[in-house]
Amino acid sequence: MSSVPRTLEGARVLVGVGGGIAAYKTAHLVRGLVGSGADVRVLPTAASLEFVGAATWEALSHHRVLTSVFEDVEEVAHVRYGQEADLVVIAPATADLLARMRIGRADDLLTASLLVTRAPVVVAPAMHTEMWEHPSTLENVRELRERGITVLEPAVGRLTGPDSGPGRLPEPEALLESARAAIAAPRDQRGGVLRDLVGRELLITAGGTREDLDPVRFLANHSSGLQGWALAHAALVRGARVRLAAASVDLETPPGASRLDVRSAGELADAVAEHRGRVDALVMAAAVADFTAAERAGEKIKKDDADEDSVPRIALRRTEDILRSSVLDRGDAAGPAIVGFAAETGGNGSSALELARDKARRKGADLLVFNDITAGVFGSSHNAVRILDRQGQEIAEAAGSKTAVAHAVLDELTSVLPPVSWSA
Repeated sequence: MSSVPRTLEGARVLVGVGGGIAAYKTAHLVRGLVGSGADVRVLPTAASLEFVGAATWEALSHHRVLTSVFEDVEEVAHVRYGQEADLVVIAPATADLLARMRIGRADDLLTASLLVTRAPVVVAPAMHTEMWEHPSTLENVRELRERGITVLEPAVGRLTGPDSGPGRLPEPEALLESARAAIAAPRDQRGGVLRDLVGRELLITAGGTREDLDPVRFLANHSSGLQGWALAHAALVRGARVRLAAASVDLETPPGASRLDVRSAGELADAVAEHRGRVDALVMAAAVADFTAAERAGEKIKKDDADEDSVPRIALRRTEDILRSSVLDRGDAAGPAIVGFAAETGGNGSSALELARDKARRKGADLLVFNDITAGVFGSSHNAVRILDRQGQEIAEAAGSKTAVAHAVLDELTSVLPPVSWSA
């Protein structure tokens, strides 16, 4: 296994395809992986070729497709592919494939490669609800997770035929983000994802709030939600349960995250107040409006066409400081670790870093993640941050993809988490 790639760019990725109708979605995943710079080799099971043929995988991956350990024998493919992989993604994983993985079968090229690899393995199950909820499948999933394999939760929705429920393969966009999170994650002794957040639950806020002025207009900010989403994906592959409060975010929900959509700062404050007492950590990555309309107009605010210089006066009031309120509510008692985010530009004779340090001391959160937004981070796939403690002292910094930054934040979060049993 290569120890170099920690992003998909230049990484050697094995994509296993199980024999389910959801295999058509995997074609889009392969295209996304290749588009991200990965060298992708597809290992379909024989049954999966009944749904998507070898020609499709060869065209998308630019590699010959093999299924049997008796093909390409002179290259010892069933050993070499697993040894050289930087990441393995299996989608869809059927109930049968999960069972074969659990008992260590090696009766095709995919399962043999899985026994050899020491790379992170991400598995996306897809099957009918009854099969997913069967005790045998649940036991297989539990055992695979205990071995350090990332088994994603299936999505809930329309299945084959009229059925609907848990068992749907997550959308390719979400699977691609899970792959990014897995390859960037810290590793355990065997080379897999370090699942140091197992048994933990995080409440992560993401996106930007919108404050209505009238039925048409609102105050907003440039936050895309990408950093919060990266945090959710990273926490999930490291074993956490995630509640995601999304403020005006149009992204596929990370597989397994419990999503709550909100719009305004008031709605976000209510959501945080309701859930923060049940989690191990509150991560406030959302950009919350500092001001909202003192009174929302019931009708569209009109302009006076007879007077070109007339401008309506809009009274504003301050919104609740959710981060500070959460710290005060926790007090000195055992409670969730709290992480704030500060986007600064500098001003009033102070640098952006000086303002962030002052904010860290005033807010009192366990960690404050600061970034200087003059670099243009909104909507970008990259970020650069400094992580401060509650005294405003810098304890870490990170730069690169938002996924890499997310893992850096989680690395520091693990050092300030409360005892596992605090909320019991």
